[in-house]
Amino acid sequence: MSTSPFGTIVLAAYSPDPELLRRQLDSLRSQTVRNWECVISVDGDPAPVAALVEEITEGDDRFRIIGDGTRLGFYLNFERALLEVSEHSTWVALCDQDDRWDADKIERLLPHLDEVSLVSAQARIISYPSETETGRTERRDHGALFTLLSNEFTGSLCLFGPELLATALPFPRASTRVATHDHWLAVVASAHRGTRIVDDVVQDYVQHDANVFGDPSRLGGGSIRTSVANVLGQAERFEGSRSPFAVARMTFWTYVGWRQLMVDTLDSRIPADRIDVRRDRAFGHARRLTAVSALLREARRREIVPSRFAVEYRASWFCGAITGGRRAVRLTSGV
Repeated sequence: MSTSPFGTIVLAAYSPDPELLRRQLDSLRSQTVRNWECVISVDGDPAPVAALVEEITEGDDRFRIIGDGTRLGFYLNFERALLEVSEHSTWVALCDQDDRWDADKIERLLPHLDEVSLVSAQARIISYPSETETGRTERRDHGALFTLLSNEFTGSLCLFGPELLATALPFPRASTRVATHDHWLAVVASAHRGTRIVDDVVQDYVQHDANVFGDPSRLGGGSIRTSVANVLGQAERFEGSRSPFAVARMTFWTYVGWRQLMVDTLDSRIPADRIDVRRDRAFGHARRLTAVSALLREARRREIVPSRFAVEYRASWFCGAITGGRRAVRLTSGV
C-alpha cells in the first residue's frame, strides 16, 4: 500500500526494555501501510533511546526522536508527541513502546476513518517474558455518555483523524495519574464524527511489571480494599499527604473531577450547538446528582460498570462537595 495516505505514529518512550522496543519497532517497519512518520517522544534523557532506535531501525529516516531531558509523565509525554504531528498527516496512531503490532494493523483500521473520527480494536493479551497468551481484550463502544463514565478506549489500539488535535491540544491539566490521554481523545472524538471499536485483533498487548496501566483483567480483583489502597497511595503522591482532606480531594479527582474537567474543557473549545445537554447535566460544572445517578443505574443495568464503580463514583461526588472540588475544576479548565 505504498500509495496510502501519509500518517503519523506517536510513540511515548520511557526507559524502554531494548528487546521489547526492538520487537515493536520491527512490527512498525513491517506494516503494509508504509507512508508514515513515527515520532518518538522520550520522557527523560533522549540520547540512549535515540542510539537504540538508530541501531534497531538501521537509520530508517521515518523515525524521529524528540525530548529535552525533562520528565513529564506518560500523559504529558503523549501530548508533547502529538504537538509534533505533521500538518500533512491524514491519520494518527498511538503506540506503546512494548507491544507488537500485526503487519496489517493500520491497513485494517484506516478505512473506518471515512466514517468516524476515532477507531479502536482488540488485542491478544501476552504475558512477558513467558510469552504466554492469557486471553484477548473485549472492548466495547457504548456511546459518548458511557465513554465519559467508563473508558474502554486503549490508546495503543487507537487510530484517529488529525482534526481531533485542534480540539484536544493542549491536554486538560490534572494529576497525571488521574488524567489519561486515551480517555480524553475518545471524549473529543465523540464530539466530532464519533467513535468505533471493532472486533478485529490487531496486535499483542504485552503485560509486564513495568506497565503504567495494564489490562484491567490483571488489576487484582477490583476489591474495595484495593481501591482504598490505590487512593491512599495517590493522595500521598499527588496531594502531599494521606490526611482525610487529601484523600477526599484525590477521590473526587479520580472519578467526578476528571470527567468534569474533560467536559468543561471540551465545551470551551467546541461550538455551542454541539454541546450535549445530557452530558453536561451528568458531568460538567452544571452537573446534577439526579442525572448522574440515573446514568449510573443505566450503566449498572447494562453491565457497563460494576456495582463497586457506582459506589465509588457517588463517594467521589460527595468528596467534591466537601472539598470544593467543583469550583477548583472550573478554575483549572478556565471556564
